[in-house]
Amino acid sequence: MKTFLSFVLKEAKHILRDRRTMLILFGMPVMLMLLFGYAITTDVKNVRTVVVTAYLSPQTQAAVERLAQSEYFNITQTVATPQEAEQLIRNQRADMAVVFHRDFASKHSGLQFLVDGADPNMAQQWTVFAQQTIATPNTQHSPPDIKLLYNPQMRSAYNFVPAIMGMLLILICAMMTSISIVREKERGNMEVLLVSPVRPLMVIIAKVVPYLMLAFIIHATILLMAHYVLAVPMAGSLFWIIAVSTIYIILALSLGLLISNIAQTQLVALLLSAMVLLMPVVMLSGMIFPVESMPVVLQWLSAVVPPRYYIETMRKLMIMGVGIGSVAKEVCILTGMTLLLLAIALKTFNVRLKE
Repeated sequence: MKTFLSFVLKEAKHILRDRRTMLILFGMPVMLMLLFGYAITTDVKNVRTVVVTAYLSPQTQAAVERLAQSEYFNITQTVATPQEAEQLIRNQRADMAVVFHRDFASKHSGLQFLVDGADPNMAQQWTVFAQQTIATPNTQHSPPDIKLLYNPQMRSAYNFVPAIMGMLLILICAMMTSISIVREKERGNMEVLLVSPVRPLMVIIAKVVPYLMLAFIIHATILLMAHYVLAVPMAGSLFWIIAVSTIYIILALSLGLLISNIAQTQLVALLLSAMVLLMPVVMLSGMIFPVESMPVVLQWLSAVVPPRYYIETMRKLMIMGVGIGSVAKEVCILTGMTLLLLAIALKTFNVRLKE
């Protein structure tokens, strides 16, 4: 046991001495959290709005004032015709236009939206927010009452934080672990380690343990930043959030071990990690694009992407505050994937030793 701990301590010191590795391990989570939390956002705010009206009635003026006072819209100017508003949108001087026709005061019709549809999702959000802002109680202009559960402010951080956790944990655990082991193979140190008094499996575990500890530290950092910096709630049980994350971290470490068995150089390990992890995580996990909106073929491919189930679980546990029973399906799938990857990784590692 003392020899095993010395191997763990040696690997930990090696990681701590590598400034580039430490910058990646701790700089990347903080940078991505701030980037996705503040810069890359789908929140509706300061939408450049043009008002189109040829006749200002009291009802029209009241509606325009509600738009102007809203934090979502910024009234840039008023024009007389929809053609002028459309030209402003084409010239990128406005994002949307609200057209008040003469019969708007009759409260039966006369309201139209001209929206820049280059981004369909944002265009739809702008329209919904404008309808809600213009609407007044007890009028035929009022749309159905909409109550947003769990995220009434529609803050994008609620959606991105669990996704960032899923992406960072699998990238750091799998990519860094695989590169670390392959680096020993490149330098010829692995053979020396494997003939040491410690069993080969213990050597691999000793190299993995520091990354396991770092993954827990990074996970804690993300949770603290999410709650205290981005104001994302922790509605669910912290115990289950950590428990499910532990399963996911072990899965990522198993994947890293499997990649290290296949790759012979650090470059190959990096390319394999990028191809196997980065693109599927971003494109097929539901991190940015809803899985339900994908073509059927891509939905089937996403079924084998582990971050998909972890991100779904974290969104339900953290944001919705559900119990573990509501995510039992996702947890079972993650556990099954973990056991399968771990078995394959250890089997291929043993085969490599025999050769």
